[in-house]
Amino acid sequence: MAGCAARRALAVGSRWWSRSLTGARGLRPLCAAGGAGAFPPVATTTTRRHLSSRNRPEGKVLETVGVFEVPKQNGKYETGQLFLHSVFGYRGVVLFPWQARLYDRDVASAAPEKAENPAGHGSKEVKGKTHTYYQVLIDARDCPHISQRSQTEAVTFLANHDDSRALYAIPGLDYVSHEDILPYTSTDQVPIQHELFERFLLYDQTKAPPFVARETLRAWQEKNHPWLELSDVHRETTENIRVTVIPFYMGMREAQNSHVYWWRYCIRLENLDSDVVQLRERHWRIFSLSGTLETVRGRGVVGREPVLSKEQPAFQYSSHVSLQASSGHMWGTFRFERPDGSHFDVRIPPFSLESNKDEKTPPSGLHW
Repeated sequence: MAGCAARRALAVGSRWWSRSLTGARGLRPLCAAGGAGAFPPVATTTTRRHLSSRNRPEGKVLETVGVFEVPKQNGKYETGQLFLHSVFGYRGVVLFPWQARLYDRDVASAAPEKAENPAGHGSKEVKGKTHTYYQVLIDARDCPHISQRSQTEAVTFLANHDDSRALYAIPGLDYVSHEDILPYTSTDQVPIQHELFERFLLYDQTKAPPFVARETLRAWQEKNHPWLELSDVHRETTENIRVTVIPFYMGMREAQNSHVYWWRYCIRLENLDSDVVQLRERHWRIFSLSGTLETVRGRGVVGREPVLSKEQPAFQYSSHVSLQASSGHMWGTFRFERPDGSHFDVRIPPFSLESNKDEKTPPSGLHW
């Protein structure tokens, strides 16, 4: 079995896969056939026959779907790049990149080139560093396997009618950090099952990757840019629990003779330790430019109290907030419980809620 580390088959799209390449967390390596030094075949699960294993779901076996490529340490992935998500394990394809400012409160900075200090709420100045994220499509076959760990309808928009609180979502659309990408190649001309895959991408075997953007994708990106754009990312770690927050401005609506501004925010919770913990409570403080300060407390998040373990270290969700002012700030804590019953609070990094100055009407549906 010499060279096993370079020949690994991976199960994706389910909660039992774990780490394979350097830096990916939670994958358990499996040896696969191949020449010495060859990159491993990527494998997914399919229902064939009953298997009994401590880690594998019943009725699942491995099926090869592609071949790993070397992850990029520098530069960006191109439109059409196939990948496995290193944390949640789903198959996906890159649509286009976003250049964001990452405010990492775990990294000390002496002279920030751009700093945030949300209304002076006891926050320290943090240096913003440019970081690449990607707009991606999730393979619909993997959505059922990741739905308990990551929402697959998290990218939402305001509906364009009288109900100012109505939202709609684009299923299987996600934002992925550069380090979450485990790239692979496939000989399949339609390797990702998603209703937008063939509307957005065209197979061209002369290109690398062999999927190029259709005019439909470029037009959709341009028209919906204000409501898709990812600009700021905020991160902080408390007692080995890392919280990452990405806010998105959604638009303004008029309600009862006043303006209501809407944002969505995506939060990822990651357990960087081997100890099992469970999220029990959330505590938010929401400051509006109009001068109001609101406190929100409750059990869990989005109706769940997720357990973060070594095998399943992460949970990701999205929620929404509205203000009767064009800007504000949010911060707070998550309360976690250890197996012995003790509790500890994890800080949510402060982040700004900013509206677009040159706002146009938010989309009422997909613009092509």
